Amino acid sequence: MDTDATLSADARRDLLQRGYSRRQFGRIGALLGTGLALASLPGRVSQARGVVASAGDNAGKVLIDSNEWWTGPMEAGVRAGTAMVAQGNRYWPNRNRQDLIKAVSEIEGVPADHIMPWPGSGDPLCRAIVTFCSPKRGLVTLDPTYEPSWETAEWLKVPLAKVALRPENNWKADVRAMLAANPNAGVYYICSPNNPTGTLTPIADIEWLVANKPAGSIVLVDEAYIHFSGTPSAASLVAAGKDVIVLRTFSKLFGMAGLRLGLSMGRPDLLEKMMRYDGFSQSFMLSTVALSTGLASVTRAQEIVQRRNEMIANLEMTFAHLRQRGISYIPSVANMFIVDWKRPAKPVREAFAKQGVIIGRNWSIWPNCSRITVGSESDMHSFCKALDVVIA
Repeated sequence: MDTDATLSADARRDLLQRGYSRRQFGRIGALLGTGLALASLPGRVSQARGVVASAGDNAGKVLIDSNEWWTGPMEAGVRAGTAMVAQGNRYWPNRNRQDLIKAVSEIEGVPADHIMPWPGSGDPLCRAIVTFCSPKRGLVTLDPTYEPSWETAEWLKVPLAKVALRPENNWKADVRAMLAANPNAGVYYICSPNNPTGTLTPIADIEWLVANKPAGSIVLVDEAYIHFSGTPSAASLVAAGKDVIVLRTFSKLFGMAGLRLGLSMGRPDLLEKMMRYDGFSQSFMLSTVALSTGLASVTRAQEIVQRRNEMIANLEMTFAHLRQRGISYIPSVANMFIVDWKRPAKPVREAFAKQGVIIGRNWSIWPNCSRITVGSESDMHSFCKALDVVIA
């Protein structure tokens, strides 16, 4: 397949002007134009993230490895999605895409033309790096953080700088160090709360980076876990017209990981630049079931708080057990946390699996640490019980 054929003449001119080569057109087309997004990246991506561990026959096992919510969507979302299945023969049975945008606009205080839905948030993450980075203008991220940002940069041969999270900074983004790491970067990527640490970067720090970054760059704020923290969103910076793009997903607190629905928020001119590679196809190729489920869920403010509080209770119970056992962890405001085993993490993960508990992966910067997803009360009791066997 001629993947670079998906790129328009305008897109090709833009890429050449920014330092990409014609040889890279195919890689960009594969990443975005075919709709494959992250699946287009090398096979090591899924291996690095341990996708295989949670993709097989896991009947009866405790799955706390992929930051999923432990039940399905909210009841109102299930009802709306189920009703939409009966209309699955139509491409556009109603206005649920427009209605979702309107609902998010009212909730976040962001103009409707600043919001675009996606089949998950992976595509706009990759797309932003293609759009605002180049071989001349790199990407700056935290370390550790959500790896597809790195993988996209490596795939496109974009300069990549990683700024380590440090205890003296409470494991949050050091925005001054990020700017110093590459004063002419195209994208400064902050996942807040961060995956895998669950630590929050204050809006004031993000505002400082926006005010001091180089012209023509953006600050990309991934808020996949913001509903767990209940803290202010960088969407306010989007509403203020700043060089900020905010990403959201319905995969976490809303329990819609398999339904694939996400959002990007940014000024229309920024979103338009992101769309030049394949028109609006990906933003409109959405499941009507996912749209209806998301629309019925996003307005359920009381249930969002209820789910948040339930997660926090399970998190605090688990932390209490870790403290009792003298095991180090990083405090978190999201539905995942990092445990430091003080020994290689891979054998520990394998030992937990033998106990029927599937825990998360480690990052290369912290080979002795594992990411643990916060599951149900029963899940976390099972984790603590398995921990007492594995860490005797």
